[in-house]
Amino acid sequence: MSKEVKYVAYVSSYTQGDNHGIKVYDVDMKSGRFIEKDKVEISNSSYVTISHNRKYLYSITDMGVEAYTIQPDGTLKIINYAPINGMRGCYISTDYTDRYLFVAGYHDGKLTVLRLKDDGSVGAITDEIYHKGLGSMVERNFRPHINCARMTHDNRFLLVADQGTDHVNVYSLDTKTGKVRLVDIIRCDIEAAPRHIKISRDGKFIYIVNEQECTIDVHSYKYKDGLPVFEKIQSEKIVKMEQGSTYAASALSFSEDYKYLLTSLAGDNSVAVFNVDQETGHISRNFLLPVAGEYPKDAEIFPNNKYLVSLNHETNTMTFFSIDLEAHTMVLNGRPVSVNQPNCIIFHALA
Repeated sequence: MSKEVKYVAYVSSYTQGDNHGIKVYDVDMKSGRFIEKDKVEISNSSYVTISHNRKYLYSITDMGVEAYTIQPDGTLKIINYAPINGMRGCYISTDYTDRYLFVAGYHDGKLTVLRLKDDGSVGAITDEIYHKGLGSMVERNFRPHINCARMTHDNRFLLVADQGTDHVNVYSLDTKTGKVRLVDIIRCDIEAAPRHIKISRDGKFIYIVNEQECTIDVHSYKYKDGLPVFEKIQSEKIVKMEQGSTYAASALSFSEDYKYLLTSLAGDNSVAVFNVDQETGHISRNFLLPVAGEYPKDAEIFPNNKYLVSLNHETNTMTFFSIDLEAHTMVLNGRPVSVNQPNCIIFHALA
């Protein structure tokens, strides 16, 4: 008889009025709810990521990053803090060998690459790139604003989404030096504002959610003659945009089995779930339904595909839902849980 897998959830948040920027929850898979387990004192943990070896958690904090060891029960033990020589980042990820850490800087348009040590600690900066160029969005001051940086699954190229210039810059990574070099640009629609990037399980398809355009672009990816080859194969509307609407797409995430892709919508205050054809890479609408909160910054499907949680930044809540992905339904599951300005959530399976 197989042993049931237990999960914890890490929720990162801004810390105005609460200095515990990361909350740790036990996940009740049967009831679709969280039970608070621990909280970590850290300032403005706007985003967190887990290393690919599942041993360490890395978090954005003011003017830098912090590294933690994930304990057997899912709680976190601080390893170290490292500066990024710039303004506070908004996104963080590792390469697939867990040798480098990437930080995306929204405010200063800066990509920072840092070396990771064998004990999980964050080392020195190996490269710094300031994006240049002019965008078309008046409210974004026509400046670069990096919002995501993540490696392709073959660990060859770093994809960096720039909302300010409507580009996804593609960099090669020298795994010996930690230096990056621009080799391609994926150009999005004018005023699309690419925000987050996800990659299919087999690494063949790239998904880009555009904040202002409220679309998800799908690109095929191949490696040929030493260079990346991208081809746009689909652009799917998340919601029908009407004149004067102020909708904004937020984070993008896969279900654990990669069969479903979801994003949340500020303004509309809803979550959109798409079916994923894992052979062709194409997506199709499953449902678009309200989240009972304002400005959902992130949302995740529980690992069993039976429940969904939404992080509602402006109402300071997490709301929980029972979902039926075959019937295309989502029903509120219990009372909201209070969390101060939540921004990001990750499920983690305990060993």
